[in-house]
Amino acid sequence: MRFPPRAARSGAATALLSVLLLGGGGAVSAPPAHAAPVAAASVLAVGDICASDLPAEAHDTLDLIDQGGPFPFEQDGTVFQNREGVLPDRSSGYYHEYTVITPGSPTRGARRIVTGEEYQEDYYTADHYASFDLVDHTC
Repeated sequence: MRFPPRAARSGAATALLSVLLLGGGGAVSAPPAHAAPVAAASVLAVGDICASDLPAEAHDTLDLIDQGGPFPFEQDGTVFQNREGVLPDRSSGYYHEYTVITPGSPTRGARRIVTGEEYQEDYYTADHYASFDLVDHTC
């Protein structure tokens, strides 16, 4: 359910999200006219994580997402509703969730990757949606 690969991510919207989420400095150009506004309260609830700091199983999940599957669980790729309101508010269908295997767990476990459609962002949660980290693929 991915659109362009993560390597193609760029532009003002990504720069703006980076500044807001990572506290970066410098000049940021305005987001494109079609960009949805980002709710400040939601953005503050999201941390960040370097891709290199993700568990190996999260990298496996990201690779499967880029390949379009096959996924280990029927629920993978389904719409994530953001009922907890932790992620920025977006229209229904914007986010999709994927299982990150938890070794030794008899169930899907609590770890997930949640992807965002328009800005191609990836979020990682290790605590079943209580908190999220925006994955920084540049480190």
